[in-house]
Amino acid sequence: MYGKIDVALIYGSTREGRFCDTVATWAGGQIASKSAFSLDVIDPAALALPTRRESRESAALSALTWRLEQADAFVVVTPEYNHGYPAALKFLIDSIYHPWQAKPVAFVSYGGISGGLRAVEQLRLVFAELHAVAIRDSVSFANVWERFDADGRLREPAPANKSMATVLAHLHWWATALRNARKAVPYGRKAA
Repeated sequence: MYGKIDVALIYGSTREGRFCDTVATWAGGQIASKSAFSLDVIDPAALALPTRRESRESAALSALTWRLEQADAFVVVTPEYNHGYPAALKFLIDSIYHPWQAKPVAFVSYGGISGGLRAVEQLRLVFAELHAVAIRDSVSFANVWERFDADGRLREPAPANKSMATVLAHLHWWATALRNARKAVPYGRKAA
């Protein structure tokens, strides 16, 4: 029961002039370089999501739900804004419930001196509430603007590449185990 793991790479920022494009492009390249994964890039800035939760689900939200349902695992690329994660990411996560369940989530964060780690700690709590499994390891870019050159390449790629390899190895293990478990027993089914 192996096969490719379908990974949804989720952009955490929708700000104009965001640095998320640079970091997410790097993360996506790392994922795509592994033959064990297929990649679906989800950028909330490119989606026509509503600006608030509505009583009827919009077509864009239905399409997003379907894409998240197809994923075996998630990689969230998030900045840290004011010691937290962006509102657009919170809205995307909170708008959909079931597709997150019993699936692993990994994090790539960035920011100033903390490298986005405070945002990741908050996201771990949110995803636990959604019954997702947060991968312990993560990739963090402190002082991110100094880490990438003008063309979006890492100045010293070896440490980040090594960290991402660890994250992806653990993500693959959890995604495989949880996919097999969901096939054997649908998540949330009551015990006899």
